[in-house]
Amino acid sequence: MIARVRRLMLIASLTTVIAFGAVIAVIGYRVFHWQGSTSASAPPAPAAYVAASVPAGAKVLSTAVGDGRIVLTLEVSGAIELMTFDAQTLKPLGHLRLAPAL
Repeated sequence: MIARVRRLMLIASLTTVIAFGAVIAVIGYRVFHWQGSTSASAPPAPAAYVAASVPAGAKVLSTAVGDGRIVLTLEVSGAIELMTFDAQTLKPLGHLRLAPAL
C-alpha cells in the first residue's frame, strides 16, 4: 500500500515539475522573442513630413486617431467634411462631405 502511494506521489510530483518547466519556458520564449522589444530591434525611423491638401479657406475643427486611421474634421464654406487617412502610410482613404439641408 505504501509503495502505491509513493508511486502516485512520484507521478504527481513529476507532472508538477514538467508543468512548471513548461510555464517557465513559455515565459522565457516570450521575453526573448518579443517583436516589440527595443533591445533587439533597430532604432525607429525618423518621422516623415507629409503635407495633406485641404480646400482653400478650410478650418480644422478636430482630429481623431484610432484603428490605424486618422480622421480630420474640416469646415469648408459652412459644410462639414471628414477626411480619412491611413496612419501608417498617410495616404488618403476617404472623403465625406456633410452639407446642410436646404
